[in-house]
Amino acid sequence: MSIKNIRLEVMQFLEKNVTGYMDQYLIPVEQIWQPSDFLPNSEGDNFLEEVKELREISKDLPYDFWVAMVGDMITEEALPTYENWLMEVEGVDNEERNGWSAWVRQWTGEENRHGDLLNKYLYLSGRVNMREIEMTTQHLINDGFDIGTGRDPYKNFVYTSFQELATYVSHNRVSQLAKSYGDKKLSKMCKMIAGDEMRHHHAYSHFVSEIFKVDPSEMMLAFQYMMKAKIVMPAHFLRESGQKISSAFELFSDSAQRIGVYTANDYVEIMQKLITKWEIDKISGLTDEAEKARDYLMKLPARMARVSERIVIPKESHIFKWVEPARL
Repeated sequence: MSIKNIRLEVMQFLEKNVTGYMDQYLIPVEQIWQPSDFLPNSEGDNFLEEVKELREISKDLPYDFWVAMVGDMITEEALPTYENWLMEVEGVDNEERNGWSAWVRQWTGEENRHGDLLNKYLYLSGRVNMREIEMTTQHLINDGFDIGTGRDPYKNFVYTSFQELATYVSHNRVSQLAKSYGDKKLSKMCKMIAGDEMRHHHAYSHFVSEIFKVDPSEMMLAFQYMMKAKIVMPAHFLRESGQKISSAFELFSDSAQRIGVYTANDYVEIMQKLITKWEIDKISGLTDEAEKARDYLMKLPARMARVSERIVIPKESHIFKWVEPARL
């Protein structure tokens, strides 16, 4: 049997549990928070006063903070690309509307709220150039992305396990920073988003744990493949208007690292957390090739940590079209 057919068989085997996964890791629409719960009430008599207060408090937030916020928001707003990609994964059948496609749709529905909330906050703040941001978002959806997983569910679940934890770190740090600058409402918004990301991380990492039980060697090789290739962020094709693909992502990453929102050290720590969570050192019944992959993975965090120590982040902020200093 080919590797592709084995992957499909494993996904079909696990599909019987997907309804349980959705009950465990996703929240019904009527019970989960919505963006309007945290924003000025446009139906209320005090709407303009609430907006004025939001704008006043936001004045104290520094330049790189706004860049990180915009980058996070754009990443969340490019959700159509991510849903389309996951619908093409082996074992996900949207035409037959199987359990895995139901998971992808409901996961998308939860994630969609994040971009809505951050977008409205940025719009009301008056601190950013929304038209430039909107063009960047459209470019990112137009350009799509390539995360190096193909249609392989094993590689895709490694990616989503890592990425959901990375977005948790980013949103949680933004929440902490907002609180330190006195913006308690924004802090709560980002904390709620971070909570969703952590819950989704637990889901995808659970899927990987289940695959390790039934196909340990191939799952180990898929994990090694993704760590060797390195996890690229969903917005790695980020660009400003009139620029080439990927021209803005590294500069955005510099801003995020400068204020500690997401750093090279975080990348290494997430890698180690996945190795620990999946108990890579204890998995048995591996082929010789998978044993070598395990050895590689166990040594990788220390090696990557040494590399991260040598990274130098520019001290000066790049001036983005999204965030004009005169507005701050």
